[in-house]
Amino acid sequence: MSLDLDFSEKNIFIDLEFEKKEDVLIFLTEELTKQGYVQAAFKEAVLEREKVYPTGLPSLGAKIAIPHANHDLVNKTTIAMAVLNKPVTFFSMEDVEAPLDIEIVIMLAISEPHGQIEMLQRVVSIIQDEELTRKIVDSKSKTDILDMLKPYFYETQNQ
Repeated sequence: MSLDLDFSEKNIFIDLEFEKKEDVLIFLTEELTKQGYVQAAFKEAVLEREKVYPTGLPSLGAKIAIPHANHDLVNKTTIAMAVLNKPVTFFSMEDVEAPLDIEIVIMLAISEPHGQIEMLQRVVSIIQDEELTRKIVDSKSKTDILDMLKPYFYETQNQ
């Protein structure tokens, strides 16, 4: 299975500062809505899902959250990424009581019913690369970040 992913610099946001996770989620969902990738209801669905099923992932490098909502609210498959200047607290997917200081938020907007599994596998490859996640956080260039991520999102993973 291969996803028809539309991921470009216009969906990478760097040098952001937010006080809480909801602010990051609102920002990203509104950007995706403005660009026509998702329906207006996507924002509320992401916020509600995050309350019940946290999306923070512990890692050795920069900690990442991967918020998402159901495919039926997505018009076209994409990813929106926020790189934060200071961490925002999310809760762990593995332990909903464990707070995590998240530096990178990768919002998944997947239009295919079973596409989230494939995309999650790709994102896990990124999370497992401590050096890569640190480079993303330290980068001041959307182009550089996109170049770092292209192999994970556009080339077949043989891992």
